[in-house]
Amino acid sequence: MDVYSFLHDDTETYTHVLVDSGSQQCAVIDPVLDFDPKSGHTSTDSIDKVIDFVRERGFSTKYIIETHAHADHLSAAPHTKSALGGELVIGKYITEVQKIFKAVFNFDTAFKTDASQFDILTEEGSELTLGDISITAMHVPGHTPADMAYIARGTNSDGDNKTAVFVGDTIFAPDVGTARCDFPGGDAATLYQSIQKLLSLPEDTMIYLCHDYPSQGRQHCPTTTVKAQKMSNIHVKDGISEAEFVEMRERRDATLEMPRLIIPSVQVNIDAGNLPEPESNGVRYLKVPLNHLSS
Repeated sequence: MDVYSFLHDDTETYTHVLVDSGSQQCAVIDPVLDFDPKSGHTSTDSIDKVIDFVRERGFSTKYIIETHAHADHLSAAPHTKSALGGELVIGKYITEVQKIFKAVFNFDTAFKTDASQFDILTEEGSELTLGDISITAMHVPGHTPADMAYIARGTNSDGDNKTAVFVGDTIFAPDVGTARCDFPGGDAATLYQSIQKLLSLPEDTMIYLCHDYPSQGRQHCPTTTVKAQKMSNIHVKDGISEAEFVEMRERRDATLEMPRLIIPSVQVNIDAGNLPEPESNGVRYLKVPLNHLSS
């Protein structure tokens, strides 16, 4: 079992490629579409580097996994699937997020809230196989109702057993802390309980982050460990109670601005990364709800 991580500089997002070395099957986790909010232009330059890597190594893509409907970048899942194949995976509770944001964006009845835009829906304990790797879904709501972590277990090229967990937006590097909980459907107490589930994994479990926002003087890093989080995560290390976490998280969230790309990201990502259909003039349009989301 090997993992290759690619940083999307603009959004500080990591796309991970999980590979079973025996079968050469892979899963692409949280692919990112380039988007310039000033011009409205999209491009695939960044994800194409991941696609080229997969092709050059001769990997066969079995899954494209979204840990949740991201609010800080547009998904490149459709482009990735078109280029590499594979089935698109997300947690089944995406339906709750679809319903919430269908109302926010006042989408018409043509927009489906049954998650039919995706190929595979997971829930707590769902199992996926990638060659000899077993992937177990863990429901970790709090940031959104639909967040899922994916625990991969297999052997590395040296024959050693390895466990890795792809945590999405639940927990970040120890010096960064945890995800915000003030989006519709989010809840700080729920996130605390979700993080405790993650921290109950063996201490040597490798945590693959969806984002890294390094403190001054540190380089971006895609990984940490359960042990490091329990020892030194600034928000949720051992000894911090649920009440203390909730008070901190809610106080901190009240000071945060909305993510720069939340409006384009969410309306695209709840539709499995599909851009809106072109209108009669051949142009695609996104909606902007005025004076509706928190400032």
